[in-house]
Amino acid sequence: MLLRDVECGDVDAYVRMRCDPVMMAQLGGPLPREGMEAKVRRDVQQAAQDTGWTKMIVPDEADPGVVAGTVTLWAHGAGAEWISEIGWMVLPEFQGRGLGKQGVRMLLDLARDDDRWGLIHAFPAATNVPSNGICRSLGFRFLGDQDVPFAGRVLRANHWAIDPRTDMT
Repeated sequence: MLLRDVECGDVDAYVRMRCDPVMMAQLGGPLPREGMEAKVRRDVQQAAQDTGWTKMIVPDEADPGVVAGTVTLWAHGAGAEWISEIGWMVLPEFQGRGLGKQGVRMLLDLARDDDRWGLIHAFPAATNVPSNGICRSLGFRFLGDQDVPFAGRVLRANHWAIDPRTDMT
């Protein structure tokens, strides 16, 4: 498996992940198809500027055109509320193979080596058992549950945090 930067040609993968009712069930339902090209362009630009990392999970290095999902690390907020956040999505046909966990671990390793992200937060839906399991198994600390904004919605999420410099298991 490998992680590669998002590319402009990844629109179809974004549509499959973000516009599908099953994929988005834990995140308040599917997003509209309109705007996916712009979202990919923004993510490509952030990757090029090294201000945010959106990595495509490629299950087989020999076939880099096949994408299993994404793992993303970005910073947001203002002042004392500035945080680094990680999130991930794995397409249904690739779920249950450990690719999400491996992708998250690989990105946390990169963040540890980069040494600028500090404490990294994750906010999987409170009912998303696999994503909460990834957090638990990789050494994230559970900080509680809370309402979080996502794509114009408010979701109930579990709040996890990890310092990749000291907390990796």
